[in-house]
Order: sequence, then structure tokens, then C-alpha cells
Amino acid sequence: MELKDKVIIVTGGGQGLGRAMGAYLAGKGAKLALVDLNQERLDESVAACEAAGSQARAYICNVANEEDVTKMVNQVVADFGTLNGLVNNAGILRDGLTIRVRDGEMTKMSLANWQAVIDVNLTGVFLCTREVAAKMIEIKAEGTIVNISSISRAGNMGQANYSAAKAAVAADTVVWAKELARYGIRVGAVAPGFIETEMTLGMKPEALDKMTSGIPLRRMGKPEDIAHSVAYIFENNYFTGRVLEVDGGLRL
Repeated sequence: MELKDKVIIVTGGGQGLGRAMGAYLAGKGAKLALVDLNQERLDESVAACEAAGSQARAYICNVANEEDVTKMVNQVVADFGTLNGLVNNAGILRDGLTIRVRDGEMTKMSLANWQAVIDVNLTGVFLCTREVAAKMIEIKAEGTIVNISSISRAGNMGQANYSAAKAAVAADTVVWAKELARYGIRVGAVAPGFIETEMTLGMKPEALDKMTSGIPLRRMGKPEDIAHSVAYIFENNYFTGRVLEVDGGLRL
């Protein structure tokens, strides 16, 4: 896919990886529909995309809400006139051991923390993929969907909820690639390792050193590394149904 003038939705586009991916794609000429729940952060991301040389709009949407997602997709097409791509990036963390016993006291991962992660990181991906694919078919626009999974899909201690969601996203990437190919829609995924974001930059130096010590490249990735991989999937017309691991050689 030639990215110039293509309309691409990026969920979780208000900060971090979402903002970096939006700006990177904008630099290649794509038009961005940035989706998040924080208007101020969305406005900053829109400005970053415009500074990169392209058009961008902000959309407030809860990706776990079916009505929100349907309205958002319809509005994007109404605003831009078409739709060519989606990056399913929105996600949250609610880390914790499933069962933890300390000093004789037992705690459990709450159902609320389990469900919140599944709702956003998995159901949100399903809803956005379903509605974007349906709209592409309706308007007869071939396109590409890129899901953001994680190397945690292999199973990471303290992330039963997150690992389950990201494993399901990787599996559904294959399912949707097979189902949607007949309509000219490709579906791929990127599985980031440890990436420099606002969250990791706020960690203590000793924690960061421990995190990076197991990475063969001895450093965390940068948001631009993930953005580059997302762009590759969009631009390679024979890539579908596969997951790119971008983790500096780390294997969980």
C-alpha cells in the first residue's frame, strides 16, 4: 500500500506508541484519524502529525464500547471520504499476580482488573477490526489492519490478563487475515518488547537496568522502532496473517 493520502485510524493515538505511529505515518503522507479518551493529549498528537506534514483529526472513543466504535468509524469516513487502514493500539495494564501470599495474607487478581484489560485490549480490537473491515467492504476500499500484540503473549508473570489478551490478538490476526483476504484486506500484527514510553521512563534506574540486562541488544526499543514496523506491514502488499516480533532479541 502506498501510504500517501491513505486514511488510517490509530487507536490509543493520544500518547506513547500511538502518537509515534501517527507522526511516522503522517511523515509518509498518510492522513490520520487519532482515537483516544483524552482530548488534550489527542490535540497534541494531531499537532505532531501536522508537524510531520499531513492531515489529522481527533476522535473521542471508548474502543470497548460498541456504539462508540460504530459512530467513530462512520464519522471518520464522513470526514475523510474513505478509509484505508487501522492500527489497533489502544491498551491498558492492570498487572498483578493471580494469587499472592505475603506474610500469611492472600490476595487475588480482581475480576475487575481481569475484565478491564480484556475489554480494552481484546474486545476493543475485535470491535474496531469488525467495524473497520465492514466499512471497507461497504465502500469497496481495499485496506490493511495492524494489531499491536506483545511478546507477553507467550506468558509473562504478573500479567495473566494482559498476556491472555495479547495472545488472543495474535491468534485473531491469523483468523482475520484468512477471513478478510477475499475482500482485499490484509491483517498483520507487531509484538513489541520493552519500549521507551512515559511509563518506562518513570521507572527507577535500577529497575530499568534489570529490565534491559536480559535484552541481547542491551537497550529498550524506541517508539519509532515500532512505528517503522507498522509502516512496513502497510507498505508490503504480500504481508498478512503474521506477527512481527520487535524486541531486541528478547524472548519471554
